[in-house]
Amino acid sequence: MGGFLIHILDTVIVTGYAKAPQGTSMYELYKHVGIVLEINHKTHTIERADFTFVTGLTKDFFERILIGYSLNEGLDPLIQTIKERYLAPSQQAMIVALQSAVQRYWDFTSKKK
Repeated sequence: MGGFLIHILDTVIVTGYAKAPQGTSMYELYKHVGIVLEINHKTHTIERADFTFVTGLTKDFFERILIGYSLNEGLDPLIQTIKERYLAPSQQAMIVALQSAVQRYWDFTSKKK
């Protein structure tokens, strides 16, 4: 039967975007804030994350916040952490992108049932 091996994953990839604030390097490079999350659809836990940030330090910071987080806990704790710890002009855009990605994930899980 063709010799193809399909690797079954317990994860899905979801993305979310928001307009980056004008006057920031993120806006000049990308025009938007983007977030890509790999989420385990059995545990609802974020396993990997990537972003359209300019610096590796910011990417690493958000990876530490998000990886291992269970979406069963809701978004409020994550949003609060971002508001308290990410003091940058793109803070609100990052929150919107995160909300968009997570909403896309929950939409997927509800259709799957």
